[in-house]
Amino acid sequence: MEELYGIIEEKIKRSGYPNPVDGKEFYNEVSDEADEKENGTYIFLIKKSDTVFYQGCMAIMDSQFDLHYVDIHDGDSVYHVDFDA
Repeated sequence: MEELYGIIEEKIKRSGYPNPVDGKEFYNEVSDEADEKENGTYIFLIKKSDTVFYQGCMAIMDSQFDLHYVDIHDGDSVYHVDFDA
């Protein structure tokens, strides 16, 4: 899992997002959004602070999820992270 967390952190960094993001924390927050949802494709929103939130799209299958993308909104800036690329 540590390798996955590193990949998440690297993809977010390559998006131009200037602040550090903990890959494990990010994965757990997105995973929590997927918990107890039926199979399908979902748009989600995770509020981090008054000025920072994540908006993304994921597909949920029986016991896993596939995160397609996340847009990190930080004030007036938006950083797009494509996890399918």
